[in-house]
Amino acid sequence: MERYIGCDVHASSTTVSVRNASGKRLRRDVVETNGEALISYLQGLGGKQHLCLEESEWSQWLAEILWREVVELVVVQPERRRGSKSDAIDADDLSERVRTGDLGRVVFKDRGRYTDLRELVRAYDMITRDVVRTKNRLKGFYRSRGVRCPGGAVYRAESGAELARRLPRATQRAVSLLRGELEALEPLKAEAGEAMVRESHRHAITRILETAPGLGPVRVAQLLPIVVTPHRFRTKRQFWSYCGLGIETHSSADWVLYEGRWVKAAVTQTRGLNRDSNRRLKAIFKSAAITVIRARSGALWGKYEDLLADGTKPNLAKLTIARKIAAIVLAMWKQEERYRPKKTRVLRAARRPGERAT
Repeated sequence: MERYIGCDVHASSTTVSVRNASGKRLRRDVVETNGEALISYLQGLGGKQHLCLEESEWSQWLAEILWREVVELVVVQPERRRGSKSDAIDADDLSERVRTGDLGRVVFKDRGRYTDLRELVRAYDMITRDVVRTKNRLKGFYRSRGVRCPGGAVYRAESGAELARRLPRATQRAVSLLRGELEALEPLKAEAGEAMVRESHRHAITRILETAPGLGPVRVAQLLPIVVTPHRFRTKRQFWSYCGLGIETHSSADWVLYEGRWVKAAVTQTRGLNRDSNRRLKAIFKSAAITVIRARSGALWGKYEDLLADGTKPNLAKLTIARKIAAIVLAMWKQEERYRPKKTRVLRAARRPGERAT
């Protein structure tokens, strides 16, 4: 017996809708959002179970604990619908989507391989954002009083104390409190970074990926729990789209009547990067490209210089380098092979005449 199950999950309760193969709803129940309770509920249903969840803050946890109980578990992006909305309606919709296969966007979920690293990366990113936010607030006090504070001098103890003397007494007290917060956060950020990198080095692939141009221990540690496995992507173009580096074209009124037959018009197409992507991966590869460009050495730097010499705008040349780094990382990961700059040069030389650089 096939059972198609949709779960609308919330902090305290989960609404469950169960259908059979013909689409008839067999039951609808409310279960406590508790691992043991949900596992016990699924075990009591019997049959071959196909489970569908919406992407949420609980989806990774539920995917890790429930996948052994079912023959299929999918996590999908929530869809915006018009009309009435309730937990029961959402659960019924999820069970119908998994029954018919009309899932929409499916979200990949790892089954615990990088759980520890993922949580450490999450903590590191949170602390990093807190550090940046505190620095911005600190500078905001100086700017609001007309005190110029370019660069990072305001964050250093000696130069920061000198600049603080130009502020009114009340503002000085506020700035002192923020500086104390910053002094507490920066060691915490360093500790979180060390723990994250240490955990990532438990996986042998990190030593290989760290040899890629522009990538270091921190970026590789952030990259690993997002991608999980390179074999999810058949080609580099699929990986580019996932990273937000895929180029999209949009056109309209493509066909015109010419001498009695329809021909495709030479219309200008709107170009841009795809927005439906992972923002963290996009930031990793764009920052890696900036690192390569600033280093002013290596095969990719030569490619960047060639692009500028051909008239490519600097921002588009940087995008090309980011795409190239992403393609290199994907190939290195699939082949478990360290980066070889000479191989990059061979790839450039092997490009066919008239073929566009990627």
